[in-house]
Amino acid sequence: MSTDEPTPKADGATPRKMPDKKVPEPSGVDLARVALRAAKEQARARGDAARQKKQARRGGGLRSGARADGRDPMALGAAINRLLTERGWETPAAVGGVMGRWPQIVGEDLAKHCVPQRYDEDERVLVVQCDSTAWATQLRHLAPALVARLNEDLGHGTVRMIKVLNPGGPARRYGPLRAPGSSGPGDTYG
Repeated sequence: MSTDEPTPKADGATPRKMPDKKVPEPSGVDLARVALRAAKEQARARGDAARQKKQARRGGGLRSGARADGRDPMALGAAINRLLTERGWETPAAVGGVMGRWPQIVGEDLAKHCVPQRYDEDERVLVVQCDSTAWATQLRHLAPALVARLNEDLGHGTVRMIKVLNPGGPARRYGPLRAPGSSGPGDTYG
């Protein structure tokens, strides 16, 4: 078989012979442009290497230039938002913001008697401590509406349930006037 004849393909068909297109070789001005471009790239590479060596001798690494890059200083708010995003702390931070705005969310009267204690991110439960059983009962009745309002602010499914804690009673002291095992006047706290 000569080199001018097409070679058969694996499926038995012979491809058509494509005419050779000759690409003109650069000459004159085109050749000078190609040579100039290559020389500029080499000079830029040598300059970058020399600049890095000079900065390394001065004890500094790469320095920031006229254009913004990842090493430039940023505003505190932007740095905090970046940290929250990188660490995955958006939800706990948002719930923390809710704890700071608690009086605006639940109202002044309820906020005086019921205080959010913690948020369990795994269970999506907000734990609230009340100062009396009456307010705890009131909060239990309002819990479904409050969960809906919190999820509206924080995003759907952020808070699944509100766990209401009854008030802690005064410290139990045993003395000459107390019978062991009696709850005494602390019965209303439980």
